[in-house]
Amino acid sequence: MSELLPNYAAGRWQTAGDAGTPLVDPVLGTELVRVSNTGLDLGEAFSFAREQGGAALRALTYRQRAALLGEVVKVLQAKRDAYYEIATANSGTTKKDSAVDIDGGIFTLGQYARWGDSLGDARVLLDGEPARLGKDPAFQSQHVLAPTRGVALFINAFNFPSWGLWEKAGPALLSGVPVIVKPATATAWLTQRMVADVVEAGILPAGALSVICGSSRGLMDQLQPFDVVSFTGSAETGAVIRSHPAVAERSVRCNIEADSLNSALLLPDAAPGTEAFDLLVAEVVREMTVKSGQKCTAIRRVFVPRAFYEAAADAISAKLRKTTVGNPRNDAVRMGSLVSREQLDAVRAGLAFLREQAEVLHDGGAQPLVDADPAIAACIGPTLLGARDPHAADRVHRFEVFGPASTLMPYDSLDEACALIRRGDGSLVSSVYGTDAQAIADAALALADSHGRVHAISPEVAALNTGHGNVMPMSLHGGPGRAGGGEELGGLRALNFYHRRCAVQASTAALGRLAANGTHPAR
Repeated sequence: MSELLPNYAAGRWQTAGDAGTPLVDPVLGTELVRVSNTGLDLGEAFSFAREQGGAALRALTYRQRAALLGEVVKVLQAKRDAYYEIATANSGTTKKDSAVDIDGGIFTLGQYARWGDSLGDARVLLDGEPARLGKDPAFQSQHVLAPTRGVALFINAFNFPSWGLWEKAGPALLSGVPVIVKPATATAWLTQRMVADVVEAGILPAGALSVICGSSRGLMDQLQPFDVVSFTGSAETGAVIRSHPAVAERSVRCNIEADSLNSALLLPDAAPGTEAFDLLVAEVVREMTVKSGQKCTAIRRVFVPRAFYEAAADAISAKLRKTTVGNPRNDAVRMGSLVSREQLDAVRAGLAFLREQAEVLHDGGAQPLVDADPAIAACIGPTLLGARDPHAADRVHRFEVFGPASTLMPYDSLDEACALIRRGDGSLVSSVYGTDAQAIADAALALADSHGRVHAISPEVAALNTGHGNVMPMSLHGGPGRAGGGEELGGLRALNFYHRRCAVQASTAALGRLAANGTHPAR
């Protein structure tokens, strides 16, 4: 039997009392480690984090907490090679795909360390300027943002065990709020190892960072009114979290990032043969294959002018045919595996469901695997579907295949294209490709109300753009409606989730003293 990973809670390592759940290499099928939290005293874990970790973090200034984040970055950088090995074994990712998760998480944490340093030695954030409450300016109102005196519970998804932790933990710890992370069981090893390395380094106060692996049973029950919970995963689980008494009755602040049928839109001026057309083709292929399509921001729907449909289908399919799929340890492999055989079964079932309303333009299921046994490995090639009547193909607008799959659709007018995109009922990101600045701006504004981010690309930024699916800490991550209605990142805006806004009504003199301990965060 493989090693049972311990949990770190209440300031100490604790091993579960049962055999645990095995984590398996999705390519080789071998058991790696086991995880469980059976027998863990969750009440003690949350109380310790809330009382010990929270008090120690709040005793520091923003600059001091930022310095701690900077030290954590150094530890993680020094251990990168070990993290890459774990990612390949537990997630089945190529080195390039592992970098998106591992280096992306470290970069985001480092960015919050730099931003936090800019807040100086303040202990509270000022929101706007003082406002008179009457004719006499001696009595005014000042809004402030104070760190919540609770714990931040993160229930994370399987696809980003590193980035999913640090993009949340950076703003939380900088705010002075202790973190308890519950990674998705299938890929919990990397999250647990990173926390273990940070704990061993002795950087953070006791109780500031905890990791609980295995079942999520009972975690939500521990949340109190001043705690917060952030969830990344399915819309179904998100609905369960929203209906839990902690949220529905105790008003625990909740952030949800759920399913998202993200889109790419080719404008009419981007005809086949133009650079803008080629940029769309390249990005669609990249988003279908990076992390084997297991990204909440991946392009699921592609809209092109009807006259360009055949050319787009041919161009995308041609690139997909060159994608080698299989064992990520083989240098010839460009795309690794899905996270598990269960996920492979779900992708196959989802593709069959969509194929009832769409044609197959490129069949990834027929691709041979490199250095991998199809009877064992959770590998499948990228599949491009096509729906010539996007209005009738309602399934592609409401069902997401969380894997290397996308559907191409034609449109006859931009108004029609935007209406079809909005049938996704709210998404994390839509990308727009064209050459005319005014047309790009108009399309971006038309899509802004139903997306957390619009990625607008023209040839002059071909070498500069960060990619449709790359979530940068400077920009908002989240989306309305189906995407969960949440917000993360976006620079120092991320700190708002971990602070409570309060209007202090006092004399001008008292407000001046208050302001001396605060700062206006630059956006």
